[in-house]
Amino acid sequence: MNTAGTAQVEVRHILSDKVTGGVLKPRTRTITWAAARYVVKRPPSGKHTVDLTCTECSASLLAEVRDQSSTRTIATVLRVIAALSLVVFVAALAYAFHEGGKTLPEGQSLPTLFPISVVAVIVTFVAAPTLYLRGRYYNGVSMLDAPKPRRRHRIIPVRAARRVVRTRR
Repeated sequence: MNTAGTAQVEVRHILSDKVTGGVLKPRTRTITWAAARYVVKRPPSGKHTVDLTCTECSASLLAEVRDQSSTRTIATVLRVIAALSLVVFVAALAYAFHEGGKTLPEGQSLPTLFPISVVAVIVTFVAAPTLYLRGRYYNGVSMLDAPKPRRRHRIIPVRAARRVVRTRR
């Protein structure tokens, strides 16, 4: 249902957020929520705010909706930055292995670029998948800062369901 002029989102009201387990048992976090789906109309250009109402507690939530072209642009930029992060990750990892594997003479230290490459590996290891997933699921609808009674809510993009074709043998 995500046509060019609309975006489908889900308003989630968090009912409970429990953390169980501890030292001897693994920690598990259980979140339960109630959800309502909305189809939000996109503006022809720019961005505008819409008012969404939680069906559970009747709280009014403000969401910002971007037009289709800027939504597509932002998603593409996030994916390109993720790809660049992947390239930096591979290059920095290769350099760290190359320099770190050398046997150095007495009194000589590793080049200055070695610690920088290690930091780049760590940062891009986290950044690349995060940016890729943000770009993949970005739909141009985001919740504006909510006062205290509205903080137990989230606005989640709804992806169109894929059609599954099953064949019998």
